[in-house]
Amino acid sequence: MFFAKGGTRSRTSEVDPSEHKKWVKVFKACDEGNKGYLSREDFKVAVVTLFGYKPSKIEADSVMSSINQNTSGILLGDFLNVVRKKKEAQLYWSEVRHIFTAFDRHYRGFLTLEDFKKAFKQVAPKLPERIIVEVFREVDQDSDGHVSFKDFEYAMKCGQNEA
Repeated sequence: MFFAKGGTRSRTSEVDPSEHKKWVKVFKACDEGNKGYLSREDFKVAVVTLFGYKPSKIEADSVMSSINQNTSGILLGDFLNVVRKKKEAQLYWSEVRHIFTAFDRHYRGFLTLEDFKKAFKQVAPKLPERIIVEVFREVDQDSDGHVSFKDFEYAMKCGQNEA
């Protein structure tokens, strides 16, 4: 989808040095017994500390199964990778939410074709109306005349995957 490609800044793997230090500090604080790795429970505590929520069983299973099977837990390097990816996803979601909110001028929680037209007139004034209508129809997955945040987020993800 063409409109989503330029919609958000490209995500970067560069981590702010102070963030990196914080992540290492959390790793060390959660490494019960200074084993050099985080057990499943240690990992859950670290996620709560950094992100404010307890990871689901599925999320914990996914992370723990992706690590080196020769270790009893997640090593610092693997932990830093997981945290970096989670942080990137969090920032991306926040950007998408911000863009959606800018389009949703009436704070209804959905976008209409009129909202799309007004937004596109600001960012791409020469774009033909038929293209805007086409994009709206593509993004409005259930064809109810409203683009929910879920529809919008899905469209933005499709654009990122194509970029």
